[in-house]
Amino acid sequence: MTEDVARRLIDSQFPQWSALPLTPVVPGGSDHAIFRLGTELTVRLPRHAGAMRQARKEAAWLPRLAPQLPLETPLPEAVGTPGLGYPWSWAVHRWMPGEPATADTLADSVECAQTLAEFVTALQRCAIDGAEDDPDVRGGTQLAARNADTRAAIVRTAGTFDATAMTEVWDAALAAPAWDRPPVWVHGDFHTGNILTRAGRVAAVLDFGELAVGDPAPDTMIAFTLLGTKTREVYRSALGVDDATWARGRGWALVGGLNAYVSYAAVNPWVEAVTTRQIRAAIAG
Repeated sequence: MTEDVARRLIDSQFPQWSALPLTPVVPGGSDHAIFRLGTELTVRLPRHAGAMRQARKEAAWLPRLAPQLPLETPLPEAVGTPGLGYPWSWAVHRWMPGEPATADTLADSVECAQTLAEFVTALQRCAIDGAEDDPDVRGGTQLAARNADTRAAIVRTAGTFDATAMTEVWDAALAAPAWDRPPVWVHGDFHTGNILTRAGRVAAVLDFGELAVGDPAPDTMIAFTLLGTKTREVYRSALGVDDATWARGRGWALVGGLNAYVSYAAVNPWVEAVTTRQIRAAIAG
């Protein structure tokens, strides 16, 4: 994904923005190449086929959900189509100022834990009308589908983390009773890198590429990526998470941490640090 590809797509499909300067955002995202377009916009182009439906999913659902949520979300300004040799849909969003949330500053913040819980509670209360008919958001919270990859990652990282402890967390997550209540909206990728802060306070939630309806357990992941031991309990209590959902949530935290660790830790020290913390927190519970 080069700047030239992005520039040509913008100029051909959205000529109203052709005069705006384009600047790569480094390092960007694992799923998307990201560019600043002028000072007010951002361009997101999928890097691989696994992310190719995100632009249209967000365009379909975020305008309905965002007005009901207590934190800012990145509403699409336009959705681009494949062209000029580029094969997937892509999106232009409003640029959202802020700094990525870090455990160094927020792990012990009760306010942060409560704010995140309020966001998830509001998301879960949004009506799912029509969502279960949309294959892009239906059935996206099936933990068992990650079993083979997770066990392989446990073996790969056994020299760094306690493989026995990780296996126990994973087995407990799979054995926990399934969600037996009505499905709810789930962000699905609710981790440190997708939370923006301003002046030290949580301000926005980004990247709804894993948005789904189903089991709410994936959205407990933030407790293990950002929060500390005490604030983790504040978050859990505010959401009213039962033992089975918490066990599945630990599994999701382990999955997310291991997936990013084996894919990026060797080349990205920041990913190595945050995923190491996440995996160890998931083991600790």
